[in-house]
Amino acid sequence: MKQDGRMEKILQQHRGMALLLLCALFSVLGCMRFQWRVTQTSSRAGERELPIYCVQTDKKQVALSFDAAWGNEDTQEILDILAEHNVHVTFFMTGGWVSSYPEDVKKIQAAGHDLGNHSENHKNMSQLSKEEKISELMQVHNKVKELTGVEMNLFRPPYGDYDNEVITAAAECGYYPIQWSIDSLDWKNYGVQDIIDRVLQNKALDNGAIILCHNGAKYTAQALEELITGLQEKGYELVPISQLIYKENYHMDAAGKQIADK
Repeated sequence: MKQDGRMEKILQQHRGMALLLLCALFSVLGCMRFQWRVTQTSSRAGERELPIYCVQTDKKQVALSFDAAWGNEDTQEILDILAEHNVHVTFFMTGGWVSSYPEDVKKIQAAGHDLGNHSENHKNMSQLSKEEKISELMQVHNKVKELTGVEMNLFRPPYGDYDNEVITAAAECGYYPIQWSIDSLDWKNYGVQDIIDRVLQNKALDNGAIILCHNGAKYTAQALEELITGLQEKGYELVPISQLIYKENYHMDAAGKQIADK
């Protein structure tokens, strides 16, 4: 009987050790899975955190975007042209613009376009503290949410200005930081044809390109129809940025191109 008791005790000890080893194994595998996910979904290239400048894709798609920070004279005309061509784009809006033109924000959302965050006050984000960066993001985020119910998740830093902390702070707030690969320079008011040529003849025009325009620039609305038809004649489908980018399982190359992980 004593021998049977000793054997049972030994077996219990072995079962306990086996259970501990099994738990440790699952823990290691869980950490490996988490590390793989973090590695495969990353905005880091080397030592730099990068926004998305463009996307690597086999689909012949590009994204047209408009920064809305000041004027509003041409917004309705832009919306009408987009609707006529059944094209959806992304509008990056400052908090000041949202406060000044709430009905236009609602129109943009109702028309099926992306609502994007362009910060509250259009400041150089890299010059702000982390707390100020988050405040710049969340002030306009909350305004738009209250106005439309939309939880925005696309952010374009004003002036294209960013540092590592801008990118990580945006990610902490649930945002994908977005830059551009083609700048129309419409805000320089060089004229309608300059906008069209600068985009359609750009060497960066390729699958996954992100095009920067402004809703308040002098010639943008006049150039828009030919810009759309010119891109379509080249075989490109125009999609909003939310449809173009990858939301998970991706990494960035050194030029800011977002690449899906196989």
